[in-house]
Parts: sequence; structure tokens; C-alpha cells
Amino acid sequence: MNQQQPYSNFRATMAIAKASFRAILRSPSAVVFSLAFPLIFIVVFANIGGNGGSVDVAVAKGCDTNNIVYMALKKAQVINLITNQSTEQMNISLSRGDVAAIIDIKKSGDDWTVMPPVPGLPQSHTTLNVKYSNSSARSGAIFKSILSNIMYEIEKVANPSATSVAEVHETTITGRKYKYIDFLLPGMLGFSLLSSGVFGTAFVFLSLRITLVIKRFFATPVKKYSIVLGEMLARLVFSLLGAVFIILVGHYAFGFTLIHGVITVLNMLVLAAIGLIIFMGFGFVISGIAKNESSIPPISNIITMPQFLLSGTFFSTSNFPLWLQSISKILPLTYLNTAMREVAFEGAGLGDVTHQLLILGIWFVGIYAVAVKTFKWE
Repeated sequence: MNQQQPYSNFRATMAIAKASFRAILRSPSAVVFSLAFPLIFIVVFANIGGNGGSVDVAVAKGCDTNNIVYMALKKAQVINLITNQSTEQMNISLSRGDVAAIIDIKKSGDDWTVMPPVPGLPQSHTTLNVKYSNSSARSGAIFKSILSNIMYEIEKVANPSATSVAEVHETTITGRKYKYIDFLLPGMLGFSLLSSGVFGTAFVFLSLRITLVIKRFFATPVKKYSIVLGEMLARLVFSLLGAVFIILVGHYAFGFTLIHGVITVLNMLVLAAIGLIIFMGFGFVISGIAKNESSIPPISNIITMPQFLLSGTFFSTSNFPLWLQSISKILPLTYLNTAMREVAFEGAGLGDVTHQLLILGIWFVGIYAVAVKTFKWE
């Protein structure tokens, strides 16, 4: 007589994962949110550019912010002065084209920087050091033109007898060209992962609970963790395949930068897996507190929309007011997007983005602590 084989929860987990993966492939919403929307956004935004009508300019430490030139630049609506970066961060931003230039204004002599000079009185000497990069040649040229116009207006109104209100020293550094696709694509990966993790998980587990599928599982020897792991594994495989597809399309169709080739892709996939697992935690929480399927979209949007808009998905957070930047620094998608960009364009390894991984780790612990309290099996 043949001995009956012992029950294998591993096989049960794989069977659940396989069935769930097939269900995901048959779901139009999963394909649309994970693949179609990110690709549409990439095609649209990559072709129209992403400077948003403003020019970012970093302000060096010790710059004379009382200078009349600086105040004129501050009033220019098209210029966004960045003052909260360290010297190292400024140089990195300039080398990869995140900012158009770095300005440093120094003065000596009598101070007429706040009030226009009186004819016959001595005038101060102002030195304006401007550092450009060939990585941001277009935005640098725009800033140079704006700066010239500002100085011309100041000379014409405040000091018509002088040849120049400031002595301008310009330098240009060589850096790798930073295309908008290098900023956009990691954000689109984050968009895809957040959508899949939150909406997909919430709908699936609420549906399984409402249709009593989970209750039927309890009549079998399958463990509870096998149900969760099976569903998570299916969504993880689907999302990583989608991530590979998006990265390859971005690289070969739009020139997305992958510094170390395959190694960079693998590092990005590791980050994508970490991000998806965290975002699925939000989905577990929503499935636990939602009363029915119609209540999932509004609850999910409360979680996802702020992150889509404030985490640097489409536009740099440096364009936001300081109070909005403070909010963006709380959101997990902000740190996932930042880590993705540093890995892809800067060639950073996972050991170089430990700060972002630490914040994501804190979110992992926090969200799954809430999920354990709110998740319902029946």
C-alpha cells in the first residue's frame, strides 16, 4: 500500500501564487495601472520636457543675500532659488543638470546693495561668481539671459553712469547629461509599484474575504501565511516583470541612463521589491478597514494621491514651497524615487542609499504593525 505524502504548504503557496498570477494577467485594471499608465506618462512627459517653466538655481553658502542683484533674482518668477542644499549637494546637482547654475555674490567697499547710489558718492564693488555645467546647457543659457536682463535693468535704473553693477565671473564644469527621462522613469516605476501594491492588494483580499474563499481555505490544511505569501509572490513577480519592461523601454526608446547596465537594473529591481512589499502593507490595512469594494477607491486615493503628487514622481520637490517639501520628506515613495534615481544615474549601489533604505525600513515596520491590527480573515 502506498504511503500518503505529507501535506506541503510550500506547494500550496506556489499553487496560490500561480492562480493569483493568472488572475492578475486577466485583470485589465492591473495591466493598465502597472504598465499602460506609466508608459503613457513616459511617452508624453519625455517628449514635452519637464522644467515646468522654472529654472532652478542653487545659492552658494555665504552668498550676499542682501545684494540688489540677488533680490532681483529672488523676485523673478521664472527663477527658483535653492538655498537649503549643502555645498556638496549643490555640486552634485549641478554636475547632473538638476540646477541651471550655482551663484555666489560677494561685495566689498561701500554698501549700496540695498539702496541705489547717489551720484558723486563712492560705490561698492560686487563680484558675481556663476558656475554652469554642460549637463544643463539649455537651462543654463536661459538663466544667463535672465541674469543679463536683470543686470541691465539695474544699471539703467539705479546706476546709469556705471559700466556694470557687478563683475561677473563664469565657469563651466563638465558633467554627464541629465535627461528628463532619467528623472521621470524612476518616478513612473514608483507610480506603478504604489498602484499595484495598494489597489491590487486591497481589492484582492477584500474580495477573498467577502466571497468566503478564505473561509474555505480554512477547511483545508493550508496555513494562513501560505495564503498571504502566495498572493504577495504573484504580485511581486508581476510587478518586477513590469518594472523590467518599463526600464528596457525607457533605456532603448528614450535613452534612460543605466550606469552599470545589468547591475544597475538588478539594484533597481531590489529597490522595487522593497517598495512593493511596503506598499502592499497599505493594501492590507485598507482591506481590513474597508466595508465593501466601493469604499476601497476613496480610501486608497487618500493614501496614493499625496504620494503621486508630492514625492517627486513627475516634478522635482525642490519646486514646492518649504512646507510642502516637509510633507514630501515623510512619504515613503519620496525615498524610493530618490534611491532609484541615485542607483540609475549616479551608479550608486545599495550600500550608498542606506539612508533611504532606513526610512523605508521604518515605514515597513510601522505599516505592518498597523496591518496586523486591522487585517481581517473573515
